[in-house]
Amino acid sequence: MILDGIPAASSAPVHAPATGDALDARKRRLRRRLERLIGVAATEGNELVPLRNGDQIFPAMLGAIRSARHTIDMMTFVYWRGQIARDFARALADRARAGVRVRLLLDGFGAQKIEQRLLEEMDDAGVQVAWFRRPVWLSPFKQNHRCHRKALIVDETTAFTGGVGIAEEWCGDARGPGEWRDTHVQVRGPAVDGVAAAFAQNWAECHDELFDDRDRFTEHRQPGSSVVQVVRGSASIGWQDMQTLIRVMLTSAEERFRLATAYFAPDTYFIDLLCQTARRGVEVEILLPGPHTDQRACQLAGQHHYEHLLEAGVRIRQYQPTMMHAKIITVDSVAALIGSTNFNRRSMDHDEEVMLAVLDEDFTATLDRDYEADLKNSVDIDLRRWRRRAVLQRAKEAAVTPIRRFL
Repeated sequence: MILDGIPAASSAPVHAPATGDALDARKRRLRRRLERLIGVAATEGNELVPLRNGDQIFPAMLGAIRSARHTIDMMTFVYWRGQIARDFARALADRARAGVRVRLLLDGFGAQKIEQRLLEEMDDAGVQVAWFRRPVWLSPFKQNHRCHRKALIVDETTAFTGGVGIAEEWCGDARGPGEWRDTHVQVRGPAVDGVAAAFAQNWAECHDELFDDRDRFTEHRQPGSSVVQVVRGSASIGWQDMQTLIRVMLTSAEERFRLATAYFAPDTYFIDLLCQTARRGVEVEILLPGPHTDQRACQLAGQHHYEHLLEAGVRIRQYQPTMMHAKIITVDSVAALIGSTNFNRRSMDHDEEVMLAVLDEDFTATLDRDYEADLKNSVDIDLRRWRRRAVLQRAKEAAVTPIRRFL
């Protein structure tokens, strides 16, 4: 249900942005919270390049693949059909034929649509293709825990991660419903090891050989200035590192917390935490898909919470031109999360995920500028109008209650 509304006036106090020593102290405090509570050290000297939409993402990824000299490791949840799927398969096959060690890990559920002839072409060229938890071989319990990570690691020195899948839907520049809005990031520096470890963790479940003599285990240079912590979420039971990561970001926010996510269906704990964050004076903004979504049930599950969020002062917008598929959080203009994790129970409770926690004002400013550009193509959900939504809309929200924990 799409409601064009009038932006609600914020009752939150206006904070003067931190500068200089105060800004540095805020970054140090957040870094230590993340390191101690998650138990993963951040690395320094990383170079991050944010890539907006398929027109930037796919050329960068394909260019890296075609330049590979030693190893390519790639994992993805979605590998569907279309010219871009063929382009990736042929690029991987070409490098394998040239003697590069190429490994491709596909999720057994998300990549079911891949063309058989592409698999055969890659296999014939020497690409090692493995499947993560093919449903036909699994218990019902394991089938619910998927590998949603997206990662490409080339020659151990360059990595890519973010929200994009390998399919025509991600091509273009979000100009209409057939061109999804998404963000990926290219990484160079020590943080590449964290992305590589995410691949290795899932490859180890699917293949007997974890590494070979083409893995050089080289030392990283420090080509940039970004501090990055790589956080992995695992498909298991209990409190996860991904939940801790998002919890720390919310409770640490002092001025502004921005979220863009494709699938918004968190549990009541995170709904309450969003509300608490807004009530203590932080500007909390959420950007979600609008009329174009591939998961209507998930959208309805999130809409069930809109009234509670809006009453607390959270501002909710819906993106209009196409499917909003990015997974980005920015905090106080100094920190950002970017990767494969959505703000839903599936990502935080059930699936294998990977996120970069970045402490870098310039990188965060770029993501904030993209966010503000997206807001120009979005509409506010107005509390008064939302309270008057149709009975049928309310019934649909209630109907997905039994399956909300799986969305």
